[in-house]
Order: sequence, then C-alpha cells, then structure tokens
Amino acid sequence: MNAYIFPGQGAQFVGMGLDLYEKYPKAQEMFEDANEILGFTITDIMFEGTPEELKETKVTQPAIFLHSVVLSAVMGENFKPDMVAGHSLGEFSALVANGVLNFEDGLKLVSQRALAMQKACELQPSAMAAVLGLDDERVEEICKATPGIVVAANYNCPGQLVISGEVSAIETACERMKEAGARRALVLPVGGAFHSPLMEPAREELATAIEKTSFNTATCPIYQNVTTYAISDSDEIKKNLISQLTAPVKWTQSVQNMIKDGANHFTEVGPGKVLQGLVKKINRDMETTSAILT
Repeated sequence: MNAYIFPGQGAQFVGMGLDLYEKYPKAQEMFEDANEILGFTITDIMFEGTPEELKETKVTQPAIFLHSVVLSAVMGENFKPDMVAGHSLGEFSALVANGVLNFEDGLKLVSQRALAMQKACELQPSAMAAVLGLDDERVEEICKATPGIVVAANYNCPGQLVISGEVSAIETACERMKEAGARRALVLPVGGAFHSPLMEPAREELATAIEKTSFNTATCPIYQNVTTYAISDSDEIKKNLISQLTAPVKWTQSVQNMIKDGANHFTEVGPGKVLQGLVKKINRDMETTSAILT
C-alpha cells in the first residue's frame, strides 16, 4: 500500500517550485492564484529570494504547502495514495491531497496559522531543541522535572525528539539531557516554541478560522499528528487540526501505525527528503521515494 507523506517547516530552499512553474501550465496557474490569495508575490521569494526571507514563518509555511500541493496536482493520475500523513504544517498539504480541504481554503488556513504562530512567538521568548540519542521516556521525564515550560514536541524517529518551551527552560533541559547521556541537545534556529502550551494564543486564533472552513469527506484516511491512527471523519479531522498547534507531533507513532495498517511504500510529496530519512530510521525495511513526475 502507498502512503503519501508531506513535509513541514524546515524543508524549504530558494528555487523551490520553479521547475514546476516553468514546466506545467497547471502549476503556473496555481502559483499565480496563490499570489492573489496571499496578497503578496510569494513566488518571487520562493524562486529567487534570500534564505532569510524564505525562513520567515509567514513565508515558509505557505511556500512548503504550495510546493507539496502543486506537486501532487501536476502528478495527475500518478497521484494514488492509499493513506496520507503530514508532519506538522504538512498535515494541511495532506488534507488538500486527500480532498478534505480545497486548495484556496487550505492556503488561507496555512497563511493564518503562520501569522498566528509568528504573533505567539513574539509574545514570549521561546525556543525548540533537538535531543539525539536518548529514549523518549527519559526525555519526557527530564522535561517534567525542569522548572518552567518545556515539553516533548516532535517525536521524529527513535532517538530523535524535539523539545519546545521557554528559552531558560530549554537551556536547562538541554544541559540535563547531556548529563543523562544524550549524544546531542541542540537549540534549533526556529521562531519559537511550536507544539507547546506557548502556542495557545495561536491555537485559539486558528480554531476560529478552522471552524468557519468547509471540510469534505476524505478520499483516503489521514494519520494525524495528534492521534496517530487512520481517520476519515471530517469533524474528527477538524478537531485534531485545532489541537495540533499545542500538542506534540507524534510522527514515529503515525508511521508505525501506517505500517501496521499495510503501508509498505512511502512517497514524500514536497521539497527535500527529510521524511524519507525518518521513515527509514523508524523501519529500515520500508521503500521510500520522492514524488516522481512524468
């Protein structure tokens, strides 16, 4: 069975999507529509901007979403997922790909999400850090024992967990992780504490937008970050999407459940190959590929 997976923030690079724009009229049309919907020319930043411009949350999130969704659209009949999942932001791309959201609504929600997250980041100094080489349970224990707000945020693969929270709590936790035997505990260059309680103002803002958006029945199940099992019911999908901003991304568990339900081939739809690497670390027997165009 084919599982299609969609990357999140961090997969961006300058020049992303230009090949699609130049080769496919459908892609060009979608990119031009996106410029209009967003109210600024995101294609200029994607195709020839600076890495700094592309790194801004309000640009990065729509850019990665656009790349994934346009790529899945131009694949045409070759796009045949039996199940989908997305890593954080990638969940919105996955929901357009399986018919739950239309392109315009998906892009508007992603843009609102990015702006709300940026605002939440500005309210309080916060950060994320990658912890390598320590069991999930040990990381969770250290987070709980550390003063201030710090939580497990991204379960990327066995031995790779990202923590999120207040700057001082992250710094203390990183020191304690190293003392506990972590190979590395490294503060990441991101705007703030995504997937932590500090995103509550953004969650509330996004919840209002999601509630007003029409969600359709899924053409195939999505394995959402919050619950990790197959879901097709639009009301449940909506509820999980609202919870996602303050809840951890359970990527390891989602991939394990997809495999348990019959997935044996994972296709990454979007820029980069980060998710393929994580899938291989979760189960090295899996076949992985990037989305291929004919």
